[in-house]
Amino acid sequence: MMGLSLPHLLIVALVVLVLFGRGRISEMMGDFGKGIKSFKEGMADETTHRPVTPPPAQITSPPAEPITPPVAAPTTAPTEQNNGQH
Repeated sequence: MMGLSLPHLLIVALVVLVLFGRGRISEMMGDFGKGIKSFKEGMADETTHRPVTPPPAQITSPPAEPITPPVAAPTTAPTEQNNGQH
C-alpha cells in the first residue's frame, strides 16, 4: 500500500522544520490565516454593502407607425354613350 503512515508523516514534518525553521513556518501560517480572514471579510462586504444599481436601460426603437394600405381612386362605371341608340 502506498499511503503515508504516522512515521512517514513525522519524518516529513521534521524535514520541513529543518528546512524552514520554526519561526518561518509560524510566520507562514499567520500569513495564511490573515489571508483567509481578509478573504472572508471581502466576501461579507461584497454581499452586504453592494450598492443597489438599477438594471441598464434597454435600447428600444420608436414605435412603428401603422402601415395603411394605399387607397385606390374611386372608380366609376363607364356610362354608355347614346344608350345603345344611334
